[in-house]
Amino acid sequence: MWPEHPNGAKLSAVTVNPTWQLGLAMVLLVALAVIASLLGRLGVAKASVIASVRAVVQLGIVSVILAYALAHMWAACLFTVLMFAIAVHTTANRSGVSAAWMWAAIAMIAGVLPVLLIIFATGCAPLSPASLIPVAGIIIGNIMSGHTLACRRFFADLREGIGIFEAGLAVGFPRRDAIALVTEPSVTESVLPTVDRTATVGLVTLPGAFVGVLLGGGSALQAGAAQALVLIGILAGQAVTVIVAHELIKGAKLLPEDLTGKLHP
Repeated sequence: MWPEHPNGAKLSAVTVNPTWQLGLAMVLLVALAVIASLLGRLGVAKASVIASVRAVVQLGIVSVILAYALAHMWAACLFTVLMFAIAVHTTANRSGVSAAWMWAAIAMIAGVLPVLLIIFATGCAPLSPASLIPVAGIIIGNIMSGHTLACRRFFADLREGIGIFEAGLAVGFPRRDAIALVTEPSVTESVLPTVDRTATVGLVTLPGAFVGVLLGGGSALQAGAAQALVLIGILAGQAVTVIVAHELIKGAKLLPEDLTGKLHP
């Protein structure tokens, strides 16, 4: 049964079917991107075509997998673990800490796990495949991005502020405190974009969860509730992940190889 408005009006879901019209639209959109790249000398014409083809193939494969995962809870849990593993691999590579991926995983799970537990344990969302996969995917994806941006900022600060670190050691600071002298100012900066996005939602943007519920036939009230839950979950999860990542960096556990040698005790 479709969701209904409070006044009883039934909503219709908005679906996009794999028809020839969809294929035509995608070809025209790719052509538009290529033409814009060529005219603007952006240099991404070939990359745009490759990215588009990859997106279609990858989403096709994922759709087939999801069709099974959405029908079996164990498969949904396995798919969620797979999403998390890919997120850890991605953020570790992007941050330059491939050798310390386990510490990156700890920082991420510190943010992801409590958020998902709160959402599903309180009954805000039903613990079902159709709920777990999209909610976990949104939370994991955003926490991955927050972890990557925070670590890249911290590492850039440490490379530029190596003199401050060494000065801290010279006056008797322990290594973790000397590292904190350099990185502490960036901790708040790392979560500000998410704070701003949460504060301006609905006024500046209509994020994915809101639009998704509307397209799925939900009411505006249901869409707003879903988006608020997800956004606040992202805010909480990113804050925890950034704090844990910063602690691991101060402990010299989550560091790229070039900084491991420089940040001597």
